[in-house]
Amino acid sequence: MKKLGLLKQFLRGNGTAYTAGIVFMIIGQLLSLANTFVIGVIIDSVIGEILPEGIAYRGLLILGGREHLMQNLWICGLVLVSFSVINGIFMFLSRKYSAIASEGIAKKIRMDLYEHLQNSTYLYNTNIKTGDMMQRCTSDLETVRNFLATQFQDLVRCIVLIVASVTVMGKLNTTLTLAGFSLIPFIGLGAFFFFKYVSKMFLLADEAEGAMSTVIEENLSGMRIVRSCATQSRETEKFIKSSVDYRNKDLKITVAFAWYWGLSDAICQLQIGIVLVTGIFLAVRGSISVGMLTVFMTYVTNLIWPIRGMGRVLGDMGKANVALGRIKEVLDAPREPGSDDKGLTPDIKGQITFEDISFAYTADNEVLKNVSFSIEKGKTLAILGRTGSGKSTLLHMLVGLLPYEKGSIRVDGIELKDINKKHLRKNIGIVLQEPFLFSKTIKENISDNNPEITDEDIENATTIASVDQAIKNFEKGYDTMVGEKGVTLSGGQKQRVAIARTLINNCKVLIFDDSLSAVDMQTDKNIRNALKKHCAGTTTILISHRINTLRQADLILVMEDGQITDRGTHNELIQREGLYKQVYDMQSCVLQMEKAGE
Repeated sequence: MKKLGLLKQFLRGNGTAYTAGIVFMIIGQLLSLANTFVIGVIIDSVIGEILPEGIAYRGLLILGGREHLMQNLWICGLVLVSFSVINGIFMFLSRKYSAIASEGIAKKIRMDLYEHLQNSTYLYNTNIKTGDMMQRCTSDLETVRNFLATQFQDLVRCIVLIVASVTVMGKLNTTLTLAGFSLIPFIGLGAFFFFKYVSKMFLLADEAEGAMSTVIEENLSGMRIVRSCATQSRETEKFIKSSVDYRNKDLKITVAFAWYWGLSDAICQLQIGIVLVTGIFLAVRGSISVGMLTVFMTYVTNLIWPIRGMGRVLGDMGKANVALGRIKEVLDAPREPGSDDKGLTPDIKGQITFEDISFAYTADNEVLKNVSFSIEKGKTLAILGRTGSGKSTLLHMLVGLLPYEKGSIRVDGIELKDINKKHLRKNIGIVLQEPFLFSKTIKENISDNNPEITDEDIENATTIASVDQAIKNFEKGYDTMVGEKGVTLSGGQKQRVAIARTLINNCKVLIFDDSLSAVDMQTDKNIRNALKKHCAGTTTILISHRINTLRQADLILVMEDGQITDRGTHNELIQREGLYKQVYDMQSCVLQMEKAGE
């Protein structure tokens, strides 16, 4: 029922066109049935059958009577052509409006999915598989669109045919009607149970296809790593395994349909045979005319194949049901709190306070434990810690990517939860260790297509990030395409382009999450000096393992196992035993060895 409610939601704005398509289809089917009946009446009038009082006799009178028709056969042809043309017009209108509605619905689903993914929680986005999500947004959506455009109409058409045919056939001859429907219940029940059976198979096949898509996406994204590590064979084996799994599940569906079509074909032919034998027997006894027997045979044939096709329609309904369920799972994913336009939009200065903050991804995986610190506006905070000590988690909480239940995070004295997320992120810029670049030009990546940003702004930002000369050395300069995820740039170049992209927004708080790890020490120093000169008054937070990067900070935090184990300035920390002094001594020793080697 919840899925039906979701469909109803998507139909809003497209319901009129969709209803019109169904109404036109119903009219077209009724005209088709009427056309068949007219053929029967014409046959009887031409061969001279005596028609009993009833619907057939009244139909003959409407056309002018037997004598008139026998002398004017063109009337019969005109009536048949007219019915066929009008039926064609209505079927065209039906398909047209159904297509308009289904495309409108598909567009709405597509937009809702994209908007929801844009505003879903950080934890949800980090746990999804890209290939599977791509399938939900494309293949599953197309399955739902096809069902609404074609298969649901086929279902309605079948129902209309059954009701209308039974009504007309019952008025013509009750005995032959019963004979005509003797096996149809078995066909219908078979289609129903087949639908239930293949629904589960479609779900398994969809999941297998999603897994295969994920393998492809991961392999294409990590092509450099695959080739540099010479793991092509292993990756190929992984793809073959997922491909075979999908093939086997899809093959089971194909075999199931083969059994269904074979058995239903046999039952349908048997049903037609029963009607034919019974009809001949009744015609010999004079209980039914040849024309009306023709009508019966046509009705039963036209009726039995759609009912047989109900297996396909119901099978497709099962597939659409699975696809709609997978789409619903995405739309039911939790939205990020404060992702709407609600919340405060203060003039952020840059004073930040963490007070007794703890965080756990799972109940048994506490990443942060009672973390407290404060940084004043315009000051620089540095954080040192081993991998997994909670450094990045801390910063993700500051930009609102991760929630906190206990403790308090305040920006300029305002609780972080009360600040509008979009406003917060416009004022807090973060550069990650592994920055993401879009498959666009360097210029477009830095400006993010913001028309207010000038070429001069871009050059100033790249100069501070020490990447301007590298860009100018490219043949197309700032118009160089960086490729998917920045694959055409080196690691250091990607980091510096990402720094320029963040700097150009003039944020009040800058966060560098080990984002200088891929550049040499001299470039690191140049960037820090440029930042100090051009970003005076900006609150800066640095995460790094390089002491040279950290030493000029106003406050340095040392983190171990999710806790702050030490804090102070560079000079204070190297005076006492601890992780910071260990790293300092080790790096100093390495520098001395390098100088000695020179």
